[in-house]
Amino acid sequence: MNILIIGGAGYIGSHVTREFLDIGHQCTVFDNLSSGLRENLFAEAEFIHGDIHDLPSLLDTMKNGSFDAIVHLAAFKAAGESMLKPEKYSHNNISGTINILNAASIHGIKNIVFSSSAAVYGEPQYLPIDENHPTLPENYYGFTKLEIERFLAWYDKLKNIRYASLRYFNAAGYDVKGRIKGLEQNPANLLPVIMETACGTRKEMQIFGNDYDTKDGTCVRDYIHVNDLASGHALSLNYIIKNDKSIIVNLGSENGFSVTEVLETARKITGRAIPAKITGRRSGDPAKLTASSAIAQKLLNWKAKYSDMETLIKTSWDAYSK
Repeated sequence: MNILIIGGAGYIGSHVTREFLDIGHQCTVFDNLSSGLRENLFAEAEFIHGDIHDLPSLLDTMKNGSFDAIVHLAAFKAAGESMLKPEKYSHNNISGTINILNAASIHGIKNIVFSSSAAVYGEPQYLPIDENHPTLPENYYGFTKLEIERFLAWYDKLKNIRYASLRYFNAAGYDVKGRIKGLEQNPANLLPVIMETACGTRKEMQIFGNDYDTKDGTCVRDYIHVNDLASGHALSLNYIIKNDKSIIVNLGSENGFSVTEVLETARKITGRAIPAKITGRRSGDPAKLTASSAIAQKLLNWKAKYSDMETLIKTSWDAYSK
């Protein structure tokens, strides 16, 4: 297939692009490089330096490409920033997606894989969270992801554009074969922050609260290796094309790790002290978040292969230590 990967130069996008190339698809990466990196591009994939807010550029790209499918990974993702700058997230995530959908509709592209987020669920009412859990996002980022899913559902109904919406918590790790070198820019997630501290880029890291109702008092989260995430994108595209049916699925390891567990494992693997300071809780941080991936396993035959904490940290350290 010929696939347009929007946001394919980013951290997750580059791994997704590599997965599609590995299984024999033709890929074009469309990215404005605002957070993506040229070093995350591959010689086998065409690259178009474009922006989802430039509708003529999108239309020209889709017109000239004869694409079978689109993978959409171009949304901003910092939950905290979204609460301070909702205008930025409205413009990029919502308006940008409308441009993508309209361009796809005009040029008859009928399949879209959307990299969504488990932030659409909000405060967990039960664990592990499954796809039937109420969607009550607690930050504006999660709201924009949920709105995108609603747009996708309408374009499915009105324009027969089939979609797979993939909801996941914390993407982590780096390519297990070491082929992706570009590091995340200004990361906010735990593992890259730990890696930057281990490298000395940060003097110390912060642990936001140690008085939660968990085994060691620190928050527990579900981490998924980015290679597992990439395979989920490929399998979900196969599903919607084969079955002519849209799906919403969680991708998760179903195993929760506390901040302390992640930090101690990182200290062991890196051999670095990794200074950490305990500070106050962040607003809106639940004690535990884990996702059920039963539907992904059943429908897609997907399974997390690399999402144990040792592999997550080892592949991250391999990338950062270089």
